[in-house]
Amino acid sequence: MGYCRTVIERDDKVLSVSALTRFIKELLEDGFSEVTVEGEISNFKAASSGHWYFNLKDREAMIQVVMFRASARNVAFDPADGSLVRVSGGVSVYEARGQYQIIARRMEAAGEGKLLAILEDRKRRLAAEGLFDPVRKRPLPRFPSRVAVVTSPTGAAIHDILTVLGRRNAGIDIVVIPAAVQGEAAPRELVRGIMLANLYHLGEVIIIGRGGGSLEDLLAFSDEELVRAVAASELPVISAVGHEIDWALSDFAADLRAPTPSAAAELVSESGESLRDEAAQLKGELQTGIRVRLDAARSVLARFEPEAIDGRFMRLLHPMLRGLDEAKAIIENGMRKRLVAERHRLELALGRIEASSPEAILERGYSIVRDERGAPIRNAQAVERGAKVAIQFSKGSATARVEEIGV
Repeated sequence: MGYCRTVIERDDKVLSVSALTRFIKELLEDGFSEVTVEGEISNFKAASSGHWYFNLKDREAMIQVVMFRASARNVAFDPADGSLVRVSGGVSVYEARGQYQIIARRMEAAGEGKLLAILEDRKRRLAAEGLFDPVRKRPLPRFPSRVAVVTSPTGAAIHDILTVLGRRNAGIDIVVIPAAVQGEAAPRELVRGIMLANLYHLGEVIIIGRGGGSLEDLLAFSDEELVRAVAASELPVISAVGHEIDWALSDFAADLRAPTPSAAAELVSESGESLRDEAAQLKGELQTGIRVRLDAARSVLARFEPEAIDGRFMRLLHPMLRGLDEAKAIIENGMRKRLVAERHRLELALGRIEASSPEAILERGYSIVRDERGAPIRNAQAVERGAKVAIQFSKGSATARVEEIGV
């Protein structure tokens, strides 16, 4: 800086525009190689190359900012005109136009730092009480028949959950407990939803969550009262707040954290198709494992005696073959038991059907009396004295004439 001032003050030298600009460039870039500036974004443009160009302004001044693609990829939110941000980088001079700008290397939403500090302090305090202890976590029921969802009935989260459950397992009953997911009333309504789900056992598992948003938008799910309600819930709770990069304190208190509401729905809806896929995958892995070991045995076969190779191969293959035999025996035994049980049920059903048939009733000594038209007579008053009737026995029939009628 002193060198530049000395040169400018000399009367015997006139600077060119480019020389002066270079001096200014050296001053600014050396003196402000690392600065952090807070302001409001305006005229934001995202180029097809991935670079960002925008202005950063306050009430009295404005400065141009460039953020190249490699740095822009690390920004955890979508900047837009009007966003209050804090950028860190170095000052650069564009000599061709005599303009200076900031080459931003980092960007964060202004105001979040203080809020994050508050949440981190609350997280440490609640963790010290044991609310986030892993030993408190309970496993989810693998095949729940009913799921309680505490969320906004009009939000994207419930739409995603219903879509996933309808696709994977439409037989699950969904009980939606409406609650605000943003604003002053949200924590109170979310707590009430968890209490109602437990009080009336509205599901075997509770999903609590919402779609993505800013840190302030998700603040209700870090409310201390809500975190305590999640930890105290008798029903298992899945916290599904925002997108994968979002987080809330309810995630730590819940029995399971899902990265999105859709993922939470998948966790409680293991479908028959997925079970078949899992079985097919295990079968494929087993076959692949056997093939790999067979190939490995063949590759070393030429370097060892056949007897030694055979012994080593069998030691590798025996546990798998034994496992296959045991699995086959278990399946066959299960199928036999199932067949015996179903056969027994069928025999009981046939017995009940045969016992209630008309032929079986006649076998027990009963008979059927019909009038001259062949219709069964159920009431003595339906015939007259002297009328001709037919009597059907278990074996054979007879014709008779009515002599006396009793009431």
